[in-house]
Amino acid sequence: MTISSSLMNAYSGLSAAARTAEAISQNIANALTQGYGRRVVELRSAAINGQGAGVRVAAVYRNVDAALIASRQQAEAHSDGAATRATAFAQIEATIGTPGESGSLNDLIVRFETSLTSAASRPDLLVRQQNILFAARDLVAHVNGMSSDAQTMRMQADHEIADKVGFLNDGLAGIAQLNRDIGIQIGSGRDANGLLDQRQVLVDQIAGIVPLRTYSRDNGQIALVSTGGAVLLDGSAAVFEFTSAGKITADMTQASGALSGLSMNGQPVRIGDNGLLEGGSLAALFEVRDTIAPMASAQADAFARDLVERFQASGVDPTVAIGAAGLFTDDGAAFDSLNEIGLAGRLMLSAAVDPAAGGDLSRFRDGLAAVIPGNLGDSALLTRMAAALSQKRSPVSGTFSTAQVSTSDLAGALASLNSSARIDAEQNQAFATGRLQEFRVAELATGVDTDQELQHLLLIEKAYAANAKVISTADEMLTTLLGI
Repeated sequence: MTISSSLMNAYSGLSAAARTAEAISQNIANALTQGYGRRVVELRSAAINGQGAGVRVAAVYRNVDAALIASRQQAEAHSDGAATRATAFAQIEATIGTPGESGSLNDLIVRFETSLTSAASRPDLLVRQQNILFAARDLVAHVNGMSSDAQTMRMQADHEIADKVGFLNDGLAGIAQLNRDIGIQIGSGRDANGLLDQRQVLVDQIAGIVPLRTYSRDNGQIALVSTGGAVLLDGSAAVFEFTSAGKITADMTQASGALSGLSMNGQPVRIGDNGLLEGGSLAALFEVRDTIAPMASAQADAFARDLVERFQASGVDPTVAIGAAGLFTDDGAAFDSLNEIGLAGRLMLSAAVDPAAGGDLSRFRDGLAAVIPGNLGDSALLTRMAAALSQKRSPVSGTFSTAQVSTSDLAGALASLNSSARIDAEQNQAFATGRLQEFRVAELATGVDTDQELQHLLLIEKAYAANAKVISTADEMLTTLLGI
């Protein structure tokens, strides 16, 4: 081997060692950077005219486990969707309240029934009639709150859908641009790993919104397809459209056209079970807006209907005409069974017993339509109203069982139904979160190991020193020869 070839080999070794050391330093610096793929320098022997010419850097590539990343992305979508549903059921449960808890629906029913029983024992005492008023007001306000909270939940979900759609469009457009940039970099032989990292971050972000699969294309580009089969990106990015509503009321639905659906490239897209965009936080938000919250609203309406009909029933208050409004009204009027939707939000206490609305407390005792005060010791109406609450009757609407129940029992059944749904949703969330965590741990295990990188750096240091020694020795040899 000639001195010149030795110098060439050593120089190539120094260059390879420097490039490898640079990759190692990048790995260590980005050990915790989201989307970063560990850099691996591929070295190959170099040759000139069939003769060995040292070593060359063949490529610097990202060492990632694509299958593991795909599994983690889908697990993340399921986890985000499960968390959205669990949060919704927890909010509904908080609104209803837990039986036995102060301020819960069940507690307010008990307080109202107790106030009626207490007043019946001393119908002449104004303070006990006032307690009925306070208890009835609190009950009405709670039922109103159940309805308004359900609509607020729907509006929040609707606004979040709009935000998710905007983020999805921006993310897909960004990935499409990065695809083009990566193709140019690779086509011109330049390093595209930094762009690949940026693209991975964007893909991870939209994967929580819509579960997707990634497919490789030429020149490092990718295509994205939802697990339901919608082509999100293949060359060009899909464009999603959604119009957020302002105020949402109980009667507004997507089916009626009052609420926006989702469209992709101008065509309506079915989401949810067996839809093109099933799974993920976007589908879960649609479920909250169009199924979970409306169901809570409908259950509140069914409870309000049961309450109104108990006091509107014939024989409870003889002073009220058949079919006229009772103690609890539909926005001040009698309840019409054809107009149940939104009843919980319209529930009102009769103005006849509310001094603030021009009524009189004595009508709790004497009757809603009483013209003059009756017998101070007459407790018959108060007793009948208390009996109306405890009467066993089957709910005529809602998803309750057909068993005959009292008002208190119905409140407990309402709380129980939602608690069961909340527990089921939280169990699904716990499973999805645990599964996601397992994939994250496995992915980290394939990422940057700083201890291993430092050990590799020691080897590179030795290789660098060895090549430097060769150059130093060659220099000494040349100096000696020139000095002869």
